[in-house]
Amino acid sequence: MTSDFLSIIPARAGSKGLKNKNIFPLCGRPLIAWTIEASNSSKYIDFTFVSSDSESILKIAEKNDAKCLFRDKELATDNASMVSVLQGAIQQVSNLGIEYKNLILLQPTSPLRDSEDINMACKKFLSEECSSLISVNQIENTILKSLILDKDNFLKPAFNETYPFMNRQDLPETYRPNGAIYIINKEAFMENPTFLQERTSFYLMDKKKSIDIDSIVDIRKIEKFLQTQQ
Repeated sequence: MTSDFLSIIPARAGSKGLKNKNIFPLCGRPLIAWTIEASNSSKYIDFTFVSSDSESILKIAEKNDAKCLFRDKELATDNASMVSVLQGAIQQVSNLGIEYKNLILLQPTSPLRDSEDINMACKKFLSEECSSLISVNQIENTILKSLILDKDNFLKPAFNETYPFMNRQDLPETYRPNGAIYIINKEAFMENPTFLQERTSFYLMDKKKSIDIDSIVDIRKIEKFLQTQQ
């Protein structure tokens, strides 16, 4: 049997801004549990995997009905790229004999991204027949007017020669990844290991649901937001 979608939730033990961030309590539940629930509740995802170097995180993942992938230490350092982490996870899943077409990366630091967001992103991904999809927020397009310094300390355009002198209303719309959802065709990723493929679609998310947890301030902000939704 070949699954259409399989999710990977990367959750290493180390964190700088907030100690034990991935299992820090959010409204009384470990942070990672929110993302596991969203993945398990999606009608598109057949398998939910957590990749971690932490036995504590993997025990919580197993308790919340996720499958566990123990990550090698070299893939759990500050310098380890997400691409290398996913490549390792893909190999581990392959060793288990599980076949799937598309991979979804769900970071545990985006707890307000829910199963409906995942479902809508998957639906868009399939309907547009793209190679990848990234969840984004829309940002001010005036960033395209940015100037940077060249190697000789002189100004040059950050993007192209035209944008700095265009009227704002004539600039193209701009988007920034919010870290909540990344979808990619497995074969496309294996051939070209990046989420920004030639045919990359987007799923636009509300900024309130896009809070990425990096500190206790972010935790309290989300808890306050969730209280208003009850």
